[in-house]
Amino acid sequence: MALQWVVLAYAAGAEAIMLLFLTLPGLERLRQGLVAVVRSALKPLLSVVPFCLFLIADIYWKYEMRPFCEQEACTPSEYLRHQKSIIKSQRNALLIASALLLYWLLFSVTGLLLRIEKLKHSE
Repeated sequence: MALQWVVLAYAAGAEAIMLLFLTLPGLERLRQGLVAVVRSALKPLLSVVPFCLFLIADIYWKYEMRPFCEQEACTPSEYLRHQKSIIKSQRNALLIASALLLYWLLFSVTGLLLRIEKLKHSE
């Protein structure tokens, strides 16, 4: 089950790197090529959105089906396992939120750069 989180982490990392290259000052000569590459990568990266929705449903299901651990009823090892599970779910939810936010930012920045290029060429 960890492979899906690795895939999402790599997708978020790729989005972050592309966003960094698009917004980095001093790359005006490479900007048109970068925008073309990012525009061609946006459609395949759109698959991140339903994948994140599936992972959110998975986190919710695990949250609803987890065994409850009261202080008197469980051993310290069970309590520790319970706490680790909660922390992993929170970390994974943060990863999902960052992947979705990065995709939205990448889409928006690419659109803005395309508008800027159209304005430059129309003058």
